[in-house]
Amino acid sequence: LQPDINKSQVIFSVEEIPHPNEEIGGTIKAVRYALSAIRNVGDAAMVSLVAERDKNGPYKDPFDFANRVDNKSINKRIMENLVRAGAFDNINSNRRQVFDGIETLIKHSNLAAEERNSDQIGMFGADDTAAKKAAQLPNVPDWPLMDRLREEASAIGFYLSAHPLDAYKTTLKRIGVKTYTEIFQGGISGPVKMAGTVISKREKISQKGNRFAFVQLSDATAAFEIAVFSEALSVSRDYLEPGQSVFIMAAAQFEEESVRFIANGIELLDVKAARASAGLKVYIEVQSAVPLMKELLEREGKGRGNVLIMARVDATTEAEVHLNQGYRITPSLLQAVKAVPGIADVQEV
Repeated sequence: LQPDINKSQVIFSVEEIPHPNEEIGGTIKAVRYALSAIRNVGDAAMVSLVAERDKNGPYKDPFDFANRVDNKSINKRIMENLVRAGAFDNINSNRRQVFDGIETLIKHSNLAAEERNSDQIGMFGADDTAAKKAAQLPNVPDWPLMDRLREEASAIGFYLSAHPLDAYKTTLKRIGVKTYTEIFQGGISGPVKMAGTVISKREKISQKGNRFAFVQLSDATAAFEIAVFSEALSVSRDYLEPGQSVFIMAAAQFEEESVRFIANGIELLDVKAARASAGLKVYIEVQSAVPLMKELLEREGKGRGNVLIMARVDATTEAEVHLNQGYRITPSLLQAVKAVPGIADVQEV
């Protein structure tokens, strides 16, 4: 389970949660991620955070958190990594909004500390509604999924709440990509289509002087390694950077209980997805969303993907609009359009 300022302990802990399969029912045990395991937060600050929560109850919202925590132990860098890791999700799921409001929250934390030290009952007294109204968090859409996961990985070291390839599910199915687990369980050597997000790359030089690399990647089921020899490496080196998602034509070689992958060709997954995607269906609730969506489509550029807009006219009527130009449709575009205020839903078709 992801870190949570109201549920995580300083160290890793065990919780009972409802069984994910409702038909089975009952509960299962799950590991809750430790606050101190988030990068650059420090044990002492997390001990202070948990002690305050245990004494005075769960944190209600980011302002309540700022009001109560020790401003000498919870600084800007700690707040940033708590937000990146998703530790505030249960009191405010918009990570970007909380992240962009950290300066405001810290100012209020400092003011609250001053008032406590001077025994005043002011803006952080029993009723802090006025304080909240006076310093609202920025009114911004959340980070698109890719950015959200990139920030999460920077704070935790890996993807926890989701995986970057989750946004490509429809496309991966359309182009016949298999997950590592599906390939491994199949146990058949031969050509395979794979996709993965790069974790790391180690380049080496063979005895003949040719460069090759071992690339660590992950998909939604596992982490795995592929060998990339000189010809494929020379054309794909720029793609093989941490955080990049790629499509791989590979050869699987099974040897007893293990499998080895050799890449025959690699390209950016967004490029592959843009060629494979048929289009988007966008449900718009308010007119102000139109120019923002237009800007995103123009930034992505022309392509083969069709865009169908379902626009709300009134409570009982929708207008169906087919754009007369094709666009380059990628999962990152889909996520960016989803984040536009006033867009109710986006579907890949």
